[in-house]
Amino acid sequence: MKCTLIAALLAACATPVLAADPAVPYPDGYRSWHHVKSMVIEKGHPLFESFGGIHHLYANPKALEGYKSGKFPDGAVIVFDLLDAPQADNAITEGARKVAGVMHKDAKKYAATGGWGYEGFGGGDKTKRVVGANAATACHACHTAQKDHGYVFSSLRD
Repeated sequence: MKCTLIAALLAACATPVLAADPAVPYPDGYRSWHHVKSMVIEKGHPLFESFGGIHHLYANPKALEGYKSGKFPDGAVIVFDLLDAPQADNAITEGARKVAGVMHKDAKKYAATGGWGYEGFGGGDKTKRVVGANAATACHACHTAQKDHGYVFSSLRD
């Protein structure tokens, strides 16, 4: 990930997507989906200010197909769950959720952004949208670097 997702999400930058673009739904139950991988970005990492914390990625069954085949079908949903990572007593633990970032594949609905709809739900609250009409600049602008990988940065862990 080479962009600063949280800063971009919160800044809600300059070039809006058409207001008629359909909203990405909150993915109820995503924590029971396939766990793709986890990582921790700590202080000192160049993306710490925006991505610092514990990252968990989840894929619904259609997204799991896409990870395996290299082509994500419509209906694929990937969730980037970012949590605070408090450190104490030589341990890093999960803290409060910062954002649940969602990618939802629908080639027709989201044609302007490579077939993916993007949204971030602040604190994981399904009503607190932090991307909205800024998906093209807040999310897709970074994901274009992964066009050859279906616009997805992550890969399945062995």
